[in-house]
Amino acid sequence: MEAKNLNRALGRALLVTWLVLGAMQSALACTRAVYFGQQGQTVTGRTMDWLEDLQSNLYVFPQGMARDGGLGDQSLKWTSRHGSVVMSAYEAGTVDGMNEKGLVANLLYLAESEYTPLDDIRPAVVITAWAQYVLDNFATVEEAVAEMRQEKFRMVTVGTPSGIKGNVHLAISDASADSAIFEYIAGKLVIHHGRQYQVMTNSPVYSQQLALNEYWKQIGGTVMLPGTNRAADRFARASFYVNATAQSADPRQAVAAVFSVMRNVSVPRGLGTPSQPNISSTLWRTVADQKNKVYFFEDTASPSLVWLQLNRIDFKPGSGVRKITLHGNPDLAGDQTANLERAQAFRFLAPQR
Repeated sequence: MEAKNLNRALGRALLVTWLVLGAMQSALACTRAVYFGQQGQTVTGRTMDWLEDLQSNLYVFPQGMARDGGLGDQSLKWTSRHGSVVMSAYEAGTVDGMNEKGLVANLLYLAESEYTPLDDIRPAVVITAWAQYVLDNFATVEEAVAEMRQEKFRMVTVGTPSGIKGNVHLAISDASADSAIFEYIAGKLVIHHGRQYQVMTNSPVYSQQLALNEYWKQIGGTVMLPGTNRAADRFARASFYVNATAQSADPRQAVAAVFSVMRNVSVPRGLGTPSQPNISSTLWRTVADQKNKVYFFEDTASPSLVWLQLNRIDFKPGSGVRKITLHGNPDLAGDQTANLERAQAFRFLAPQR
């Protein structure tokens, strides 16, 4: 009897937390989920929910690029070991992508983020370069986690060009279906590493999201799955559906399954008002087939998918930056691997010094 009462009390406490945190959602309300198919068919999907046009385009970056953390002499410096295909935001940062080894990085909003103190003197990386740093340097989640644990650099935040506060956390996954979540909470880096961390949304911090999700797991099945566009609700639905859908070895079926899950947790286009910045439309979705190295993009204003086959792209040093222009081009459709055009790399948006 005591155990039952304790479970009820825990359930009530979690439900109250879930309701309260629903009012604290941030403007960026994305969802990320990893699919565990058969025979190593790993697929990661994400939604990009935002309250204004991100002017996103699709870039190809080669090996051998000289990089820095976006803050001049204060920056961490590196040379890209791996080529990557990425989505830009405001032509000023990498928010999503996959490298040639099948490592995927997804940058999502987290209102509770607090980065390292201003008096930290370690080399810096601005948040607009964080995902690119990971894609450039690592082939697996294990590699990335081992390096990040050393905390050789400090993270610096920057607001968007329209003045929205820049608070994010980072999810990564690799071709083996390993996952990690990186958050800066109260100035400290917190890492959750393991394939069980297959879903990420937004607020609250990840440890609380996991606790909230356990509550819905106890409810069981689809009978009581929460249906709003709050982060905690999307977390519960994505966690259930990405595992409930048929786990296929067929890449077409696997990619289709992940797209269907991401559409289920999307926010309808045109929903939301300036008085409700917490409710933002899904602008686009990406799905990365990490076994076959195919990166898919779906504009919610377009009837068609666009994709690139990384195995057909030259990533060797000196092959150059290339681009597919997505912004203002909603009728683009199909495999665009042969249509890449030479481009200049965007500069990472950083605070004014």
